[in-house]
Amino acid sequence: MANGKIIVSQGTSDFFQGSEDFDKNLALLKDKIREFFNLKNVNYLFGSGTSSGAIPTMSKLYEDLHFDEDEKETECEFDSIVKKEGDNLEKCLNVMYSARSYYSGLEDSDKEEQKKIESQKSLYDSLIKKIENHIFNSINISFESEAGQKVLAYYKTFYQKLALRNKDNSRIRVFTTNNDLFNEIALDALNIHYINGFSGGLHKFFNPAIFNYTWSKRMDTSIDKYEPVENMVYLYKIHGSVNWRETKDAGNNYFEIEEVIPSETKADGSVLIYPTPTKQDKSLGSPYVDLFREFQNKLLEPHSVLFVIGYSFSDRHVNDIIYRALATNSTINVVIFGTKPNEEERKNKPIFFIDDNRIFTISGTEYKDEEKTVKIGTINYFDYIVKNLIPNLDAFRKDGDLLNKFVQSLTEKTKKDEDR
Repeated sequence: MANGKIIVSQGTSDFFQGSEDFDKNLALLKDKIREFFNLKNVNYLFGSGTSSGAIPTMSKLYEDLHFDEDEKETECEFDSIVKKEGDNLEKCLNVMYSARSYYSGLEDSDKEEQKKIESQKSLYDSLIKKIENHIFNSINISFESEAGQKVLAYYKTFYQKLALRNKDNSRIRVFTTNNDLFNEIALDALNIHYINGFSGGLHKFFNPAIFNYTWSKRMDTSIDKYEPVENMVYLYKIHGSVNWRETKDAGNNYFEIEEVIPSETKADGSVLIYPTPTKQDKSLGSPYVDLFREFQNKLLEPHSVLFVIGYSFSDRHVNDIIYRALATNSTINVVIFGTKPNEEERKNKPIFFIDDNRIFTISGTEYKDEEKTVKIGTINYFDYIVKNLIPNLDAFRKDGDLLNKFVQSLTEKTKKDEDR
C-alpha cells in the first residue's frame, strides 16, 4: 500500500472531492489520463524540467560562469549588473540586450563621444557573447555522462509508451522550449520516425510544410492503398535547437536554417532563443513564427488535450497561445503537472487561478512508508510521470493483437467445424 498525497485541481475545485485515499486517488488519476489519451489530438509541452538533472538550471548557470584574466572589464560590467538585478541570469541578459540596443542607436558628431559609444556597444557585445556561449555549452552536453544517461532513459520510456498510437487518431505531438537533443537521441535509439520541420538528405533545411506530411506504408501492392505508420511523432522545438544554425548556402531552399549533426554544433550561428524576457520579440522571426503558428493551430483543433510538463509559464508568447486556445476552443483540455504558485504569482500565472473545468493541475508526493520518510517520487516530475502515470500504448496494442489473434483463430476453427 502506497502513501503520500496527490493534489489534483479541476479548475479551482478538488478533483478527488476531499478523498485522501492515496491508492484510490492514484487509480482515479490514471483513469482520467487514460481517458485523455483516447482523444483525437494529444499534445505535449515540455519545459526545462524534463531535462533537469542533466541540463543546469539558471541559478547553476550563474554559479558556473567564470571570466578569464583578460576579461576584467567585461567581468566588472557584469558584476555591476548583478548588483542591481541579482543573480538571475535571465534578468541580467535582458539588461545587456537593452543596453546594446540603446548604444547601437546612438550617434554623436563628436569623435571622442562616438568612440565612447562604440566602446560601450563593444563591451556589451562581448558580455552577451560570453554568456550566450556559456549557456550554449551547458545545453550541448555529453550524453555519455551518468546524469545524461539517466535523463535519456526517461525520454526513452516516454516515447516507448506513447509512439504506438491507434492509427485512427492523430500522431503524438511534442512541443518543447528546450534546446537540447534528448528527444532526437531517444527517438533515434528507439527507431521511431519523427518529423521536426526539416527536409533533405545530407543537408537538411527548415521547411514548415513538412509538418503537413506523415509517414505511411503501402497496404496493397496492386492498388494505391496506404495507412499511417504507427510509430511516428511530430517534434516542434519552438525555442530552436543547439544543432540548428543559420547558413547562407541554402541552395534552392526558402529558409536559411540548417540542421547539422551534433558533432558540428557550435555557438556561433546557432538558432535558439536564449532565456530572456525579450525572447517574445525574437520569436516573431523565422523559424520561430512558423513553429509558434503550428503550436497555435494544433491547440485549436477539436477534441484536443495539452499535457504540460516541466514548464514554468515564464514565456509570455507560449502562455498567450495556451490562453487563446482555452478562450476559443471549447473542446480542449489542459493538464498541468506542477505545483500551484503563491497568490503573488497570480498576475504572471493566471492559468492556475482560473475556475475552468478544462484545466487540471497535478502535483504531490509518493512515499514508501506511512511515516513518509522514504520518498518514492514527486508526482509532477518527469521521471514519476513517465514511469507511473503515462499509459503504455505499446502494451495495450500487444494485448489487442493477442485478442485479435484469438478471435481470428476461434473464427477459423468455427468455420472448419461448420464445413465438416
